[in-house]
Amino acid sequence: MKTTALYDKHLALNAKMIEYAGFNMPVSYTGIIEEHLAVRQGMGIFDVSHMGEFLIDGKESLNFVNYLVTNTVPLDTSKVTYALMCDEKGFVVDDLLVYVIKPEQVLLVVNAGNIEKDFAWVEKQSQAFDVKVRNVSENYSQIAIQGPDAIDAVKDILNHDVHQLTFMTYAVVPYKQGYVICSRTGYTGEDGFEIYAEHELIQPLWDLAIEKGAIPCGLGARDTLRFEANLPLYDHEISESINPVEAGLNFAIKLEKDFIGRDALVQYKENPKRKVVGLELLERNIPRHGYEVYHNDQLIGHITTGYLLPNVEKPLAYALIDIEHSAIGTELYVQIRKNQVLAKVRNKKFYTKNYKK
Repeated sequence: MKTTALYDKHLALNAKMIEYAGFNMPVSYTGIIEEHLAVRQGMGIFDVSHMGEFLIDGKESLNFVNYLVTNTVPLDTSKVTYALMCDEKGFVVDDLLVYVIKPEQVLLVVNAGNIEKDFAWVEKQSQAFDVKVRNVSENYSQIAIQGPDAIDAVKDILNHDVHQLTFMTYAVVPYKQGYVICSRTGYTGEDGFEIYAEHELIQPLWDLAIEKGAIPCGLGARDTLRFEANLPLYDHEISESINPVEAGLNFAIKLEKDFIGRDALVQYKENPKRKVVGLELLERNIPRHGYEVYHNDQLIGHITTGYLLPNVEKPLAYALIDIEHSAIGTELYVQIRKNQVLAKVRNKKFYTKNYKK
């Protein structure tokens, strides 16, 4: 099992460790609820070094990436673009962040569990372009500092004014004997920053952030936070059998350009069959991933993610269901063990995001 450069730090903090995407990662330190609330009310820090990084080099780098992903990636060396890679049928290979480092170099940041699959896909699609694709995931670490107190802490630990950064922008910042990438991005719905650095640089940054008051947070809180903020998780709200239109990610799909899977998504938008919706259970129970959803006695879909969130009275979920039953207010049933629990369709806005626009 792989470990990150911060593995010994996690053990010293008595983190509860689990296997995730081939890595030994912290799921929690003091508890998921406490860590969730720390990010919402103050500041949390996550080790996300398990994420994958690919570099695309060559004179056709930007053209290739725009063919590879659903969103439009501009020639802007300060912007971070959220996008999806789809297959020819419009299903999601992965969702990712795209950084244009310079006109002939683009960085792709992909999900940890998809690194090998994604790299094979990207390399295969690159054959028709004058580019070189490198998997540099082993060379870099990444931390995420998230929450309303993050900005001052990041300014202090990097000794760099990050106030000028807005949501989904980044800067290359000198640090010690090298450089780091600091982006105003994250996966929590809060204002925050992600810092990419070589392994020996990430360790002092982790320590400094904790000295500034950042609470160490694990994968458990990362999932409850992203769920509350309506951010998709691969193999839950998007996958090789769920397309981005079904997931409600139309903002990241630019059909006016050519990309892999475009034609399939154009056809699907004309006759959509399924939709990821919000659900509110009308009694206290936990709707877990994979639980079946019924309309009367008809199976119409399944839960993709569900939780009883901190400070929320009723259990909430996302469910992929047949579109004819997706209207707000529709009453449905979730099969939880031997019982069918009444639920109703609601909007997916469980939380108002606090991004710095």
